[in-house]
Amino acid sequence: MKIKSIILASCLLLIFLAAFKSQSVATTGPAAEPVVGLNLGNVAPEIEQPNPQGKTVALSSLRGKLVLIDFWASWCGPCRHENPVVRAAYDKFKDQNFGQALGFTVYSVSLDVNPQAWLAAIATDGLVWESHVSDLQGWNSAPAALYGVTGIPVNYLVNERGIIISKNLRGNDLLDFLEKLSKK
Repeated sequence: MKIKSIILASCLLLIFLAAFKSQSVATTGPAAEPVVGLNLGNVAPEIEQPNPQGKTVALSSLRGKLVLIDFWASWCGPCRHENPVVRAAYDKFKDQNFGQALGFTVYSVSLDVNPQAWLAAIATDGLVWESHVSDLQGWNSAPAALYGVTGIPVNYLVNERGIIISKNLRGNDLLDFLEKLSKK
């Protein structure tokens, strides 16, 4: 009886140690890949949407840069109020290197349904970066569903590898965060 208990306890200990070792290797080992998701440290989910000219632009095509994924719409007052800050950030940091990230850009995802209103807002607000996308489905937008967007403006800042490093940076918080990153 005593020997069976010792053998059982030894087996359980070996199973526990094997499970612990494989778990720590899976999450911290050099081959570990970040999980795709919406939390800090996750790889931002891929978005592939048409730009105003109808060409599909993938979020992943911007890898290598620091990217602000910005959900907005022409009809959204708070978004339009935020656009000058996003423009100022783009103007100031577009050519700045952030460690491994070579430059900063914006990937604007519009929740518009009216293409003319969308294009007019881009022009009026001076949103001069290249990556503007929309499926023109408003709140039924596939990227909005993918990112769980229930209100706008919403943004995610991703590094050169597509990993989310911050969320919902607005106003001076966006400019301050980018300034700090540029000093590292």
